[in-house]
Amino acid sequence: MLSRCGRRLLHVLGLSFPLLTCRPLFLWPHRLMKPLVVFVLGGPGAGKGTQCARIVEEMDKTMAANAQKNKFLIDGFPRNQDNLQGWNKTMDGKADVSFVLFFDCNNEICIERCLERGKSSGRSDDNRESLEKRIQTYLQSTKPIIDLYEEMGKVKKIDASKSVDEVFDEVVKIFDKEG
Repeated sequence: MLSRCGRRLLHVLGLSFPLLTCRPLFLWPHRLMKPLVVFVLGGPGAGKGTQCARIVEEMDKTMAANAQKNKFLIDGFPRNQDNLQGWNKTMDGKADVSFVLFFDCNNEICIERCLERGKSSGRSDDNRESLEKRIQTYLQSTKPIIDLYEEMGKVKKIDASKSVDEVFDEVVKIFDKEG
């Protein structure tokens, strides 16, 4: 039903639900209200992991100032229609998607970033052939999910081809505006 990505069992407000992600998951303290979720999406090499690590630090500061301003940050999910259907079936009425943070980046820049990362990461899928397949999968499976949320007015698009710091400045502006 859902993708073959790694399984993680999360506990939100005492409710258990399966959530499938391929990336680390960052969770924040429980709320009395329905949790607000931010899906973080973009192609391979767009900078999702890099920016999520920085967002966590921004969120820690924000939460220290106001404990009611917390969100669940889910990196790389939903990746396809099956993921989205599973999320909707499992989480309907239990969590609200605040917005999708979309790191938009030219495919060739993404490939170059991943090839550079592959020199030291040890990731077997950071080679040109695998990357081209991953980008095609992203375009066929994940991009339509982003487009769906765009139609709902829930996508916050960032030009991820810029430097890490420039991208993060845009991320901060979005989180400051969205609370």
